[in-house]
Amino acid sequence: MKIKKKIKVAVGMSGGVDSSVAAALLLKQGYDVVGIFMHFWSETTDGQVRDNICCSLEAQEDARRVCQKLGIPFYTMNMSAPFKKKIVDSFISCYKKGQTPNPCVNCNKFIKFGEFIRKAKALGCEYVATGHYANIQRDKRDKLFSKTVKKMGSTRNSRFVLLKSKDSKKDQTYFLHRLNQSQLAHILFPVGGYTKDQVRKLAAQYDLPTAGKRESQEVCFIPDNNLDNFLRKYITFSVGPIRDIATGEKIGSHSGLPVFTIGQRKGIGLPGGPWYVCRLDKKNNTLWVTKNEQDLFSRELTVKNVNWIAGKISKLPIKIKCRIRYGALDAIATIVKKNVNKYLIKFASPQRAVTPGQYAVFYSGRECLGGGEIV
Repeated sequence: MKIKKKIKVAVGMSGGVDSSVAAALLLKQGYDVVGIFMHFWSETTDGQVRDNICCSLEAQEDARRVCQKLGIPFYTMNMSAPFKKKIVDSFISCYKKGQTPNPCVNCNKFIKFGEFIRKAKALGCEYVATGHYANIQRDKRDKLFSKTVKKMGSTRNSRFVLLKSKDSKKDQTYFLHRLNQSQLAHILFPVGGYTKDQVRKLAAQYDLPTAGKRESQEVCFIPDNNLDNFLRKYITFSVGPIRDIATGEKIGSHSGLPVFTIGQRKGIGLPGGPWYVCRLDKKNNTLWVTKNEQDLFSRELTVKNVNWIAGKISKLPIKIKCRIRYGALDAIATIVKKNVNKYLIKFASPQRAVTPGQYAVFYSGRECLGGGEIV
């Protein structure tokens, strides 16, 4: 009798509780599980390498101990070169342009579900899995989008859809909106159907070493969370004027535009506030501020480099819900084609602090349709 071969899955082990439980759940479901710890780029300061939060020695040892507990193989992968090129260099370039980037979006696209999938396939794995809070389903309904083709990872009459997780507070579809059909075809999100509290309970139930581990929210390659110091090593800061958007009058000076972002209130250094950053004028090295918070609200924005998760969109305009940053609420909006590479997003109600470099992500109910970079 021929024994059915188990499906092999490479789990991206971060050393945190979510990826630990993801591995445990897949093992329980009968998959052939391999634990993979990824090494990203780490900054060298004064001749010494500073830990990247995501791949510190502590995180690696935590991941190794989880794999030992589960009885699965543990490997490491060196992602330093592509991470530096695709994530860190892009991050610095964005700040040079006077924008505010979101490195996690590109990391998911190019590293965690780009390089990782490619290297996992070389190990004989059919899928990769992580502890992201999201869900993937195959859907035969295709109302908004044109049919996807086989080479994109979908069958002729169906497509893969990215759905919000059960835990709305932890949902990470915003960071995953640049994935495509060929990537979704090879991804599993085991914890997407659980809340964070349930995941922690499962970790305790499985007696995993990471059950009580806290999570970090900082940019992983800036371990001390000092963005100013990090950027000054790669960008030349220039002193420039701070002007009041209402009068045009110069009311102060700034020490460098890159450390400011739209909507910022603290750290501007002006008396008689509160003052809010409302515009970064890179061309004239000018920081524009306002006392009127209503100046921060916009009824529309433009996006470029739009990714439609299911393929090419078939009809515009369409009404959707749009999120302009990870922590923002979904807002009712209409998408209109502006030109070949850009789309205009019109909101039913004004949105606060639309920020170039961030992403506008589109939703229809629980489904993440895709998104684009705010310009």
